Formats: sequence, structure tokens, C-alpha cells
Amino acid sequence: MAIEAGSSILAALSNDAVMFVTLGLVLVVTVSAVVRRRGGKLPPSPPALPLIGHLHLLSPPPHQAFHRLVTRYGPLVHLRLGPSNQGVVVGSAEAARDLLKLEASIPQRTHSSVTRLLAYDSAGFAFAPYGAQWRFMKRLCMSELLGPRTLDLLRPVRDGELAALLREAADAAGRGGTVDLSRCLIAMANNAIMRMTASSLPDHLTETARHCAKEVTELVGSFNVADYIALLRPFDLQGLGRRSHEVHAKFDALLEILIGKKEEARRSPSAPRKEAKDLLDILMDAAEDEKAEVKLNRENIKAFVLDIFTAGSDTTATTVEWMLAELINHPACLKKLRAELDAMIGRSRLVGEEDVARLPYLQAVLKETLRLHPPAVFAVRETIETVHVRGYTIPPNTTMFFSIYSVGRDPAYWENPLEFDPERFMPGGANEGVEVNVQNMQLMPFGGGRRACPGMGYAVQVVPAFLAALVQCFDWEVPLQKGQEAAGGKAPQLNMDEKQGLVSARRQPLVLIPTPRIHPIPMPSSLN
Repeated sequence: MAIEAGSSILAALSNDAVMFVTLGLVLVVTVSAVVRRRGGKLPPSPPALPLIGHLHLLSPPPHQAFHRLVTRYGPLVHLRLGPSNQGVVVGSAEAARDLLKLEASIPQRTHSSVTRLLAYDSAGFAFAPYGAQWRFMKRLCMSELLGPRTLDLLRPVRDGELAALLREAADAAGRGGTVDLSRCLIAMANNAIMRMTASSLPDHLTETARHCAKEVTELVGSFNVADYIALLRPFDLQGLGRRSHEVHAKFDALLEILIGKKEEARRSPSAPRKEAKDLLDILMDAAEDEKAEVKLNRENIKAFVLDIFTAGSDTTATTVEWMLAELINHPACLKKLRAELDAMIGRSRLVGEEDVARLPYLQAVLKETLRLHPPAVFAVRETIETVHVRGYTIPPNTTMFFSIYSVGRDPAYWENPLEFDPERFMPGGANEGVEVNVQNMQLMPFGGGRRACPGMGYAVQVVPAFLAALVQCFDWEVPLQKGQEAAGGKAPQLNMDEKQGLVSARRQPLVLIPTPRIHPIPMPSSLN
């Protein structure tokens, strides 16, 4: 049985690679490269294979593999990743809370060969080691880049992209056609992030930026066997190294164009003074500040822009898509949300970001979607010293996989955890009062502790407003496939399978038939 399971990872490699792995297997077994358990008891562990350890159990998508392991072996599962690398999957809110109490022992994220290249080593925010540079970048991110004032000043940028999406849906409705919301939402989110990052981005570069961001999230979310089996590193058997170098070169060239144009504009004596600085302005101001405690260089700026762009585009689009797909599959929930929007907003104006705080059912839909479909399905940390937790001893240099996907499905906290039920968060519901924040491990879609995603404020403000506008303005119908008939007069259900990647997106594109509910479609107030 184990041999058959182990063949799943080898099947992805070439015949030459299989021969090479076999020779390496003999070598590793000969020198006894099995991890030694020193100084204490490790968490429970499934049976391992020589050389590859437990890699055969991590079939894509890896977050679902982690969830299967947690369900079978408990909230902490020890894994051997290749001949010498160790990992631990953390799969419950209690285990995550206990570990984050010891956060000084797990302060940084694990680098892979892909992330080291794409993220300019540790020049950015996401993979910077815990220290003065990381603290400075976090303060800059929270107070300036993603602070409330900056988000408010750049709201017209987001409103402009939302208006373009609403117009496209209205045009499709006028033709009696369909709209590919997966494509439209990605374009909207990417364009909004890029315009917020560099307001002078030439139109012809937006598609390049969108393609690069998609490639980055796919590459970072891939499980690279060569990271764990050193014998395979020179061969790039999965092609991830080649793809990473190509994407890095494209993104770097794009960033050089953006920075060059910004430098030229800032040097011009006739450049108008802007109240709403874009994110690149803010970064370059920080780099030029002689009194700053950390001096940002060009690579810091590039890495920071890449961090923000890749973290804020696909995640925004994917969450809106999951929210709408779940509502379409649960018509009673969609009806309740529409009733709330009609009662609180009406039909004379478009719902906006400023309305989200007084729309409790909309917030409940967001929470329930983030529980079932977190933007990042697991968070990765690395121990820098021995950690003693819950009766186990975890050695240094162990990769910690916080399975956010599993935490959201923990039956100890969630009744009927696989069901989409926003009512659980409403008054009288089993999870009334549970909020999305970095202290609440029960619902941790943005991670927890010091390394929690700084874009949480942006997400909880922007994502529900995008979704609410789509629900307020249009009825959405799932088109029948060729030869398909609606069963019993009921609308067909959307397939909710996931695809692999850093961001857990739907496997199939969300193609729907829009019908306007409001005539004419109202535009965002900031554009009037």
C-alpha cells in the first residue's frame, strides 16, 4: 500500500529521474539518513518511505492532504519531508494558539528556492527575518501603505474598477449573454491593486502584471520536491526553477519601468502635488527619508511592491468569487442578503465600502466564506530553536504548516463544519461574536500572531463591498450546459472543486448569466 502511494510522486518525474531517485534511495538507506528523534517525543506521524519520507502523502492540493492527516492523526502531525527535512502540520485552533504563545521560537517564514528568487531573497516584507527591518516594514505597511487614510484616499481607484465590471455585466445582460466573472474579478482586483501601487501604470502593462501575479501565486503554492531532496535540485524536474526565473525577469522588468517613470515624474519641477499618493510614492518617500531607522533600497521597494500586488489581487478576486458561488448554491442565503441590501441601501444608489459596517448579514457571509475558503489555506513558519508544546518536542529548523483550512473545519468549534451557514455568526447563532482578527485562532483566514497578513483591514473593507454591489445590481443564473436540463425546475448547482495554488481558487471559471435588478445600474458615488 505504501509503495503504491509512494509511486504517485515518482510518477510525475521522468524515467531518468526515477532511476536517479532509486540510486539515491540506496545511498540514503545505506548511510541511514532517517531523521533521529532526539531530546523528546515528536508529534504523531504516519508511516514514511525511505528517501522521500512523507512526500508521497502530499498529493495536490497540499492543504487538502494536510487536512486528511490532521483528521486522522490529530492537531499536530510530524512529517519527514525528504531524507532530512522535518515539518509539523498544525490543524486546530487550540494547537495554533499554544504554538503562537511561543512565537519568539517561530518568528519567521520558511524560504523555498522559488520564494527566495521571486521575493528578492529577504528584501521584502513577507520573507524578511524578524528584526529591525521587518518591524519597520510592518509599521510602514500598517500606518501608510494599507492604513485607513491611504485606503480612503485611493477609494476612487477601486470604485473605477468596480464600475468597469458593472458596465461589462450590464453589456452582457443587454446581449442576453454570459459573463466570465472569474476573469472579470481578477482583472478588477489586479487593476485596482496596480493603480493603487502605481497610478501612472501604462495600460499595455496591466496584462503583463496580471499574468505575472497569476504565475507567482501558482509557483509559490507548488510543492517543489527539489526543496526536500537535495539530489534532485540540479535537475529542475518539475520545471519550477525555469518558470520562476522567467516570471522573475518579467516582473523585475515591469517594476523597473514603474520605478523609472516614478523617479522621472518626481524629478520634474512641474509635477503637481498629489494629496492621494500611490503606494510607490509612499515607498520612495520612505527610501529618501534620511531620518528613517531603516534605509530602503531599490530591491526593498521592488520586493515590497511584489508582496502587496501578489497578496492583494488574487486573494481579493477569489474571495468575492467564492462568496457569490456559495450564495448561488444557497438561494435562501442570497435572498436574505438581498433583503438586507434593499432595506438598508435601497436601489437609488450603489452600496459602498462605507456601508459594510451596518450590514451584519453581509459580514456573516464574508466570515463564513473565509472560514470555508480562506485566501491562504495554510501559513508557514520555521522554528529557530527547540519548541516544547502540548507534551511534544519540536526541533529547530522544522517547517510549521498552520493549516488554516483545517482550523475552519474543526468540529470542536463549528457545528456542521462543512455546511455553508452564515446564520452561525448572526445573533443567536452558535458563533455569534466571533470576529476575523489576529487574536482569534478559531477564525484565522489571515493567519495569526506577528506574521498575520497586514492586508486584513483592506480585505474586510473592500471584498464585501464588491460582492454586495454584484448582488444588489444583478440577478445571477447558472447557464445550462449543452444537453443539460434543470432538475425539477431547480437551478443547476455550481461545482465547488478547488485547484492547486497559494490561493485556493475554484477549479472551474465562474460563468453566469446576469439580469439587471436596477435600471439604470448606479455607479459608485466617488465617480459621480
